[in-house]
Amino acid sequence: MKDSNFLKENNARHVWHPMAHPADSQNNPPDIIVGGEGVEIIDVDGHKTVDAVGGLWNVNLGYSCNPVKEAIAAQLDKLPYYSIFRGTSNDNVIELSWMLKEFFAPDGLSRAFFTSGGSDSVEIALRLARQYHKIRGEGGRVKYLSLKKGYHGTHTLGASVNGNANFRTQYEPLMPGCFHIPAPYPYRNPFNETDPVKLAQLCLAALEDEIKFQGAETIAAFIMEPVLGAGGVMPPHESFMPGVRDICSKYGILLIADEVITAFGRTGDWSGSRHWGVQPDMMCTAKAITNGYFPFGAVMISDGVADVFESDTSGKGAIGSGYTYSGHPVGAAAAIACLQETQRLNVTDNAAARGKQLFEGLLALQEKHELVGDVRGGHGLMCALELVSDRNNKTPIDKKTIGQVHRTAYESGAMVRVSGNNIILSPPLILSETNVATILTSLDKGLESAA
Repeated sequence: MKDSNFLKENNARHVWHPMAHPADSQNNPPDIIVGGEGVEIIDVDGHKTVDAVGGLWNVNLGYSCNPVKEAIAAQLDKLPYYSIFRGTSNDNVIELSWMLKEFFAPDGLSRAFFTSGGSDSVEIALRLARQYHKIRGEGGRVKYLSLKKGYHGTHTLGASVNGNANFRTQYEPLMPGCFHIPAPYPYRNPFNETDPVKLAQLCLAALEDEIKFQGAETIAAFIMEPVLGAGGVMPPHESFMPGVRDICSKYGILLIADEVITAFGRTGDWSGSRHWGVQPDMMCTAKAITNGYFPFGAVMISDGVADVFESDTSGKGAIGSGYTYSGHPVGAAAAIACLQETQRLNVTDNAAARGKQLFEGLLALQEKHELVGDVRGGHGLMCALELVSDRNNKTPIDKKTIGQVHRTAYESGAMVRVSGNNIILSPPLILSETNVATILTSLDKGLESAA
């Protein structure tokens, strides 16, 4: 391995980093992470911090989860790769599909289509939604509805249903037939409504109005995150997702739950859909399915959707989608071990308890620091601070100031994530009370340094 001088000299020189301007990465080199232990990461200089980002929402069990590591190593010796395209399968995929059927039974989901990650899962779900309607003789249902502020990956279909201009503007024109409704985001919304209950009803009314405007017979699916994640952690009121479910059912529109972030315990429930008492028609999963140790994902499919495909005799039900690494035997082995360990640790309980501690601590920081305009959370271990330079006008803080908060927090012991004027927190679900205290203390110092 090259020494630290080599790594620093070549940092961001030959790599274009995702979600960053190449010149900015060169002018402000990223932290070089070389190790991980428990819920902490270690940089090239030996500086150790609590990872309040959880990798990228995915390292739910931390960096020392030996059962997953051992499963990967063992599978590499046994069968490092083989395709599951028509005609072949592997033992791990069969076992994992059964485990996922059992795990997601309360969500009404019984079939798994394996992918390489979250963006792939979204793409597959959107494609299957159109195909579902074609099989049923409603080929005119080709449009998609989604939420502004929602995030659904960066493939072309996913970017088209994304509700954030940052992932759209430089890549337009995107797919036609994608329409967005306001998100139930009390701090900023076009209705100027701060009451979450009233706002949820306004957004549901906007959804139904858009359906009537477009024509229900032209809409394939509505896709949403149970808690909006990358857009800034926006939990809707508890009435919102059930209301979406009712409207979709009323108009024959499939509901796709994008649970790339929320599946496997992050909300304090085993799925975000379950958190709100909703059964979607399809669910996109990835990230925590292997604890981030191997790129892997799965689209979970309901009995109702599965029956349409499996009972088809016209040939239209043949699936023309898939990836070289769909059902990768190493990824499936990792997922089996990860799911077993996730359930053994019952991480939902800790996610709920530590999430409550973190959320209450952030509310206390809001009382102390004028920079904190809004605090969002209260549903497991996903929280956010929205930083403003003027609370009355909700003026977003500038890039330099939030960068100062981030840097001081990192130096004080916690890696946090900056997204626009938001600081997003999505730590591992095995976090301790002491770890939460470290995150809060580090943020306190960061906010103080930027005041």
